Amino acid sequence: MKQEYTISIYTENQVGLLSRIAVMFSRRKINVESLNTSPSEVEGIHRFTIVINQEEDVVRKIVRQIEKQVDVLKAYFNTNEEIIWQELALYKVPTDTIAEKAKVERLLRAYGARAVVIRKDYTIFETTGQREEIDTLIQVLQPFGLIEFVRSARVAIIKSSKGFHEKLKDFEQAETSLSENND
Repeated sequence: MKQEYTISIYTENQVGLLSRIAVMFSRRKINVESLNTSPSEVEGIHRFTIVINQEEDVVRKIVRQIEKQVDVLKAYFNTNEEIIWQELALYKVPTDTIAEKAKVERLLRAYGARAVVIRKDYTIFETTGQREEIDTLIQVLQPFGLIEFVRSARVAIIKSSKGFHEKLKDFEQAETSLSENND
């Protein structure tokens, strides 16, 4: 049964790695719902966060295939219940249609949004949250004449993880022990 999975990939920051990973998904005809790359908590290590809707056995296979890439240090996959995740969204609305301040302030509070730009011709709101919350605010702002909308890719933290730096320490200790045993 298909469900949403978040794949976290820790890599060295190498040119061309993103395209190699993207090819793995396209070859299997897997649509990527969200893709984010950023530095991780470990200097020199980057983190890819990829969201797909797929069956677990397919996800497991693609994660194993990703880990075979030279520049990939480790890859994980998790369900939404196993992670804490957020997206950021910006909404652009004509200022004259939302001129009734009390209504706008209630709207902002109700959805945890804040105005980031207020101009004579438009106002831009920002909010973070789960996809459903962001989509609901789109519907609420439609009557005000939503001009433009953009959503960021997912950012996620694995609930049970102690951080990738701990995995690196374990790996370094194992390598040290191995080299000491070979001496």
